[in-house]
Amino acid sequence: MLEFHIYDVFTDTPFTGNPLAIVEGADGLTTAQMQTIARQFNLSETIFIQTPDDPAHSAKVRIFFPTAEIPFAGHPTIGCALHLAGDDTAQITLEEVAGLVPVTIENGTAEFTAPKIPVPHAPAPGPEALAAATGLSASQLGPHAPGAFQGGPSFLYIPVTDLDALATARPLEPAWSAALDVSDVHAAYLYTATSEGIRSRMFAPSVSTPEDPATGSATAILSAQLLANGALPETGTTRIALQQGVEMGRPSDLRLTIDTEAGEITAIRVAGTAVKIAEGRIRIP
Repeated sequence: MLEFHIYDVFTDTPFTGNPLAIVEGADGLTTAQMQTIARQFNLSETIFIQTPDDPAHSAKVRIFFPTAEIPFAGHPTIGCALHLAGDDTAQITLEEVAGLVPVTIENGTAEFTAPKIPVPHAPAPGPEALAAATGLSASQLGPHAPGAFQGGPSFLYIPVTDLDALATARPLEPAWSAALDVSDVHAAYLYTATSEGIRSRMFAPSVSTPEDPATGSATAILSAQLLANGALPETGTTRIALQQGVEMGRPSDLRLTIDTEAGEITAIRVAGTAVKIAEGRIRIP
């Protein structure tokens, strides 16, 4: 039997945020066994803790959707780091498939540095295709241009004009899959500016995530979308408060910090909290 823990991440209120399963003692598990356990939990992601390759690091981890392994994800990184720290102040380094991910924990908040600077991934569909895919009109898209970017995982970014458009949007087939195929992605991140920062939604129905309450990796990669649309300074540090999951009844709070120099992104950090809601033991498949 393996010990597991369930956390709600990017929140300090139980039963909100994004649920995460953390499985300890995973050194002896095969990839197939991890996938079976992730499918059993059926949460957006499950993270498995293993002994690090380098003893100077905190842990080696592997992260799974119910359907596949992924190289990096934000809410498993935040939740796992807070679980491992066990106190208010710590420096955690996780060995993830995408690379080393340092996480700083202070006063119950974890902040990770993204392992990769995101880059353009593929073309974005045109406005009519995106409107058909999301159930919106073309006039409800913008003011940014859409884009697809990769930083471990990859996402299609779809800006919408206001909160009403964001609340109305939903994946509509077959136009949804056709639009995502153009950008060679499995997930789309919709966002709009608010007086507090940014409100977003993330849909990935083809990988068993009809809607995600909080997506740390997509939040980090959003930096490239903002840079491409002239929303970041040439040089400086930009801090943005983001909310996700509101429309699905699981509000989540994320903090994005972006460093730029000479028009290029030099570092990306995402911060959040987590609250433990369950623990137990699970059979080894």
